[in-house]
Amino acid sequence: MQYSVLGSSGEKVSRVCLGSMTWGVQNSQEDANEQIDYALAQGVNFIDTAEMYPVPPSARTYGDTERIIGNWLAANPTRRNEFLLATKIAGAGLSYIRNGGMITGESVMQAVDASLQRLQTDYIDLYQLHWPNRTSPHFAKHWPGKVVLSQADTGQEKQQMLEILQALQTCISAGKIRYVGLSDETPWGIATYLQLSEQHSLPRIVSIQNEFSLLHAKDWPYLIEHCVRENVAYLPWSPLAGGALSGKYLHDQVPAGSRWSFEQRQGIFRNTPMSQRAIARYVDLAKTHNLSAVQLALLWCDQVEGVSSTIIGATSMMQLKENIAAFELKLNPKAKSDINMVFREFPLPF
Repeated sequence: MQYSVLGSSGEKVSRVCLGSMTWGVQNSQEDANEQIDYALAQGVNFIDTAEMYPVPPSARTYGDTERIIGNWLAANPTRRNEFLLATKIAGAGLSYIRNGGMITGESVMQAVDASLQRLQTDYIDLYQLHWPNRTSPHFAKHWPGKVVLSQADTGQEKQQMLEILQALQTCISAGKIRYVGLSDETPWGIATYLQLSEQHSLPRIVSIQNEFSLLHAKDWPYLIEHCVRENVAYLPWSPLAGGALSGKYLHDQVPAGSRWSFEQRQGIFRNTPMSQRAIARYVDLAKTHNLSAVQLALLWCDQVEGVSSTIIGATSMMQLKENIAAFELKLNPKAKSDINMVFREFPLPF
């Protein structure tokens, strides 16, 4: 297993981060236990979750993924220091989470305490803001006109950010969290948090996790350059585009029990005619280089400059083993060149 430094934290994290959002809907406690045990045995030392999980989110299952991890920790109390545990506070929009309210200083402190209780641990290594209070250009809202940028009050946004950082500082001082990060953010969001941290001697953002894959690489190079220059770890989520880059959804197939067979909160926005064409090309390309489509997609993501650790998820042990093993391989120059030709043809297919 290869390791990277988690931004300015100085902590070393595996190039593979074990995602957990299927635990509680598609996966049971027993499944999660097996995945955690296997990942740790392979050298993975980074696990990511969120208070909102599992996905698809619902009032009935809210917090269950954290509870599943907490049950594993309770059964393995001596193993807590084997990995960095990351979780996230949900933003506005879900009525059953703090009445759908936005992230505030007060909600941060409430959410941290609730996560600690569900996780059955004394501290969270990396505490992240799942999405910003303003509408951000993620989940297929990256096209011009999808987000009205001028709707947000910049002064109010900055004041909210400052209040959030102050609450995070309180949690760090209390020993409840160690580092802080962002999710589904933009260059302006990163820059503003870093500026406020410096101005007010508050916790510095050490990481950001955004969607990033062969089908959705809008963060290269502008946001990722910002991360490299400011020593912020970039953590891609959905490197397989919700499983689409495996090829299993080609020709409008939806295998029983797969993620797309469940109701999607944002809709199946990655499934477009252009995406189908791009995926088919990548699947064929993988075969010519004696790789699986999954290996091709994960290896490409891992070799992008600025990527620190890629968040993977699996619903079966077979998938998990294939995903982790992919990071032991390398793309040869010809494969990189061939991928680049397809990528140029389909830079943003959804």
